Amino acid sequence: MLLQAGVISGFCHLHILPLKGTRRAHSACSHRRQVARSQASTAPPIQGRPSARVAFKNRTVHVDRSASEPSRQPASEAYADPLKGRAAPLGATFLPEEAAVNFALYSSGAAGVKLCLFKEADLQSGRLSYEIELDSAYNRTGDVWHIALPQLEANLLYGFKLEGGHESEQVIDHCTIDTYDSMQSTEDAVTVINPGLRFNSEAVVLDPYARSIVGRRQYGQLAQDLDYTSDSVLGLASTWPQTAAMVPSPDDWFDWEGDRPLNIPLEELVIYELHVRGFTQHTSAHANAPGTYLGLVEKLDYLQTLGVNAIELLPVQEFNELEYYQLIPGTDDSYRFNYWGYSTIGFFAPMTRYSQAAHAGGSGNDVVKEFKTMVKECHKRGIEVLMDVVFNHTAEGNERGPTLSFRGLDNRVYYMLAPEGQYYNYSGCGNTFNCNHPVVRKFIVDCLRYWVTEMHVDGFRFDLASIMTRAHSQWHKPSKTQNSNGSGHTNGNVMQPTQDTGIMVEGAGVPTGTPLTDPPVIEMISEDPVLRSCKLIAEAWDCDGLNQVGAFPHYGGQWAEWNGHFRDTVRQFIKGTEGPWAAAFAQAMSGSPALYSQTEPADGQWWASNGGRKWKGGRAPAHSINFVTAHDGFSLADLTAYNEKHNEANGEDNRDGESHNLSWNCGEEGETTSPAVLRLRGRQMRNMAAALLLSHGVPMVQMGDEYGHTKGGNNNTYCHDSPLNWFNWDQAQQDETGYARFFRCLVNLRKRRPELRRRSFMDGGAMTWHGHMPHQAEWTEETRLVAFSVSSPGQGGLYCAFNTSHKPQTVTLPHWPGLVWRPVMDSGKAAPYDFLQVDEDLSQEQLDSARAQMGMWTSEGCYPLLPYSSIVLEAVPEQQSQRGKPPAAAQSRQALLLRMLLKAAELSTLQSH
Repeated sequence: MLLQAGVISGFCHLHILPLKGTRRAHSACSHRRQVARSQASTAPPIQGRPSARVAFKNRTVHVDRSASEPSRQPASEAYADPLKGRAAPLGATFLPEEAAVNFALYSSGAAGVKLCLFKEADLQSGRLSYEIELDSAYNRTGDVWHIALPQLEANLLYGFKLEGGHESEQVIDHCTIDTYDSMQSTEDAVTVINPGLRFNSEAVVLDPYARSIVGRRQYGQLAQDLDYTSDSVLGLASTWPQTAAMVPSPDDWFDWEGDRPLNIPLEELVIYELHVRGFTQHTSAHANAPGTYLGLVEKLDYLQTLGVNAIELLPVQEFNELEYYQLIPGTDDSYRFNYWGYSTIGFFAPMTRYSQAAHAGGSGNDVVKEFKTMVKECHKRGIEVLMDVVFNHTAEGNERGPTLSFRGLDNRVYYMLAPEGQYYNYSGCGNTFNCNHPVVRKFIVDCLRYWVTEMHVDGFRFDLASIMTRAHSQWHKPSKTQNSNGSGHTNGNVMQPTQDTGIMVEGAGVPTGTPLTDPPVIEMISEDPVLRSCKLIAEAWDCDGLNQVGAFPHYGGQWAEWNGHFRDTVRQFIKGTEGPWAAAFAQAMSGSPALYSQTEPADGQWWASNGGRKWKGGRAPAHSINFVTAHDGFSLADLTAYNEKHNEANGEDNRDGESHNLSWNCGEEGETTSPAVLRLRGRQMRNMAAALLLSHGVPMVQMGDEYGHTKGGNNNTYCHDSPLNWFNWDQAQQDETGYARFFRCLVNLRKRRPELRRRSFMDGGAMTWHGHMPHQAEWTEETRLVAFSVSSPGQGGLYCAFNTSHKPQTVTLPHWPGLVWRPVMDSGKAAPYDFLQVDEDLSQEQLDSARAQMGMWTSEGCYPLLPYSSIVLEAVPEQQSQRGKPPAAAQSRQALLLRMLLKAAELSTLQSH
């Protein structure tokens, strides 16, 4: 989600569904609940756990054998006599010694748990295959429920049913009712028994630690049209059918072929923001496995040629692409999808319907192996894999959303709640993940560790990461002997229902949602011995206006940040906006030292001036992830073609999406045939690409921007699984305007020139600012020219200039003894002369001729810039520049012409003043 300073970019949708089974599950009378709890309290206590003593030389190891003790449940055709199982690790794991699968589930509030097993055919029909009720005396340790099943049938799937309270239950005049029932008017006091609890004993919920999730196999395909209103059918709708987790098997070995982390230094990265399905789904991809992890593998050579060395995958953790599914108003056959995927269901599970294996009927383990194959093949080509992860909210939405996992397991733990059970909504999507709760932060760290150790990913970008710095909510359990009036089990002669009101406390000692200077989950991630070597990137803001850019808790530089200031500044300056943008552009190009180096916060930086003060400064240019565009918002081409958003295709009357785009259509809105407008748009695209790839920091490129992909002015394409979002391989390969070649050459230049990839902020003369004359930079609100030079010991250096005026300008180049300036890039020239690099489009002879023509300028120490253009020149030893130099007579004629041109330019400048 591209959000900053409290402004929501994009429009959040919630697919509202009834809470199936709630009324039936929670309408029991108080007496029945009291009897059940009395029975539970008199169950046999948990017996001591026997252990075996194993001697190893000078020490004795106690091996826990309690997992292999028999449990009380009978065997079935699918498994042998169940065992007690182990409380750790959470999730489903295979136990080699017992030849059993252990299931362990955390729930602090459940009164009962059932393990549900499915054959896939039964799952598709919405019915259970097997159900095993866990015994609280034998299958529970603390708040963890566990059981082990020996000789478990292969390829089964699993989920859980949990019994417990629900906040819909209320007390009126000593009787328990259900708020979903019709209520007569009464003056009696009403007390909610279980605020924040949302157990639903009829719902089969997912294990949060599920490694793979199976439901529908084909992307966008509806499930069977079952009677989802029937008590005998599991699932909510054909868009939300019952899903279940993969049961692990002993044959899940994967051949990594010696794959190791690439550990590319952060400053060396060129990040490519990529959508797995959209990258190869277009027919022009000619992929054997379109829209899948294997389809991405087919196109890795393209990414390698482009020059990127890291891909940032839009969400690939399990989500439901049919979450918003409905016909888009005003269309005949266009449906709304959850295309981007920022609505996670399973945090440990790769998105199943991005897998060719799932399409072909493979197992959940085959899906996992396909993802691993993609990572391995990326690493073979020197490309790191970063994941966009969404720990700020889940797909369960607000109180009207579906119960899929966390809500039905422990709503009070996993979500940030108010004292009466309402959801805080710092995410803008209905709920807020309770990240700093002790249980939840362990879950997050476990999840990240899994993706690193088991799936070999190289790092993470955290969506709305500022939510992860907010104080959590926390409930403490009531005393087992406390009743509604706090004095025992009875009130006079009337039996009272046992109430699980709990005690709502300020989890971090401050009000829930308060930004914390030292958020526990961020500290845990930063100091974790496995995760501290990963790339950690924060989208350092959220939907409630908390903006921590430049002061996100980074624990010694462990975290980089999406730099939204870079985006906005580049857009403003390149289009020639009047204001303080020249100085701001210089800051952006030098790695944003005011954000990442200076310890004093700027005016208006609330967080940096308060709780984030300790995190100001102490970082390097590479901690700024620079970008001009991202998945939400205009594409780079549309920034130059549209002044206003055009989101009519979304079916929301153009109300959705960001209206403040800082774009300029270059004279005409949308599609045009005007040669002048098209030329100007081409220059502006090149100028923004140059600003991105010449800047200090880490550039991030949006998929498709390298060839000029357009979304027709739609800046909120979250709901379109269509060519609007898909990568167009024909356009990329045909490259009719030469822009794709220009972009590749820019990436190559960045990789060749170390002075563009600084590890620390520059000192002294390493980076020098210029104006029309060397060392005479201007920073007024009218300034439209920014020029700078960067040097590299023993390798000369670069001179870069940006003219964002509607008039041509001439710059005088700095004099470096023993070196001369040679043109490399000029966005004002026609392709392929816009970038002087020998390739299939530009021969060495053509390159020499082009440089010779510009020698009339560089030999006099100056260079012209067209309106709205940018240039790069490189300093080389004088003898190296002699190749292709024109004869002396030609040089003399060129010098005379140059003096005439300079005189004309001088007169024009005087007249303009």
